[in-house]
Amino acid sequence: MSEEAGKVVQQAEAAPQEAAKAQGGRDMDFLLDIPLEVTVELGSTRMFIRDLLQLGQGSVIELEKLAGEPMEVLVNNKLVARGEVVVINEKFGIRLTDIISPTERIRKLK
Repeated sequence: MSEEAGKVVQQAEAAPQEAAKAQGGRDMDFLLDIPLEVTVELGSTRMFIRDLLQLGQGSVIELEKLAGEPMEVLVNNKLVARGEVVVINEKFGIRLTDIISPTERIRKLK
């Protein structure tokens, strides 16, 4: 096959993909590059301003979570998973132990 014929075949193969992109909906690869904020919540508590102002180096803030309880993984402030803390190469990470089902996530949006 000549070089020019090979180019025509490649263009013909690419045409359906480009048509699908133009129709919109079939190819959603552009969504894969949207940045999201991922947060792992260790715990929380409520404090009075007077108690907050008294904190200093070495102070301990007691959180509502118990030791060993799973951490919550939030994406754009929406719960998507739970997991346990791990240390890899001196950095903290989280090993996912429970993924929130899509139905549950949709239910929580309301």
